[in-house]
Amino acid sequence: MIFIVVKFTVRPDRAEQWLSLVDDFTQATRREPGNLFFDWARSVEDPNVFVLTEGFASQEAGVEHVQSEHFKAGTELMSELVTTTPDIINVEAPGDGWSKMGEVTPKGV
Repeated sequence: MIFIVVKFTVRPDRAEQWLSLVDDFTQATRREPGNLFFDWARSVEDPNVFVLTEGFASQEAGVEHVQSEHFKAGTELMSELVTTTPDIINVEAPGDGWSKMGEVTPKGV
């Protein structure tokens, strides 16, 4: 699995609209056959920072993603909305998705 985390610092005047502005890109990516997950989170410390966590089934699926029209359109749009170049972690990880955390389990549910 290809595991990617990207941190975007968004222009303050566009932060409230960020998720709706990138929704077409998000939905198109989630429909890709090789996409395992594609999820956004907002920083609790800085409301202008959004973190994207994504997973692709293979290196080939990641290449197809980057070559897609929606990726090109999405990155063009995002370039107009960010204040800095995003930070990224991109690694090949074993497995094909999320595993269960052993240290925390539901109690009394």
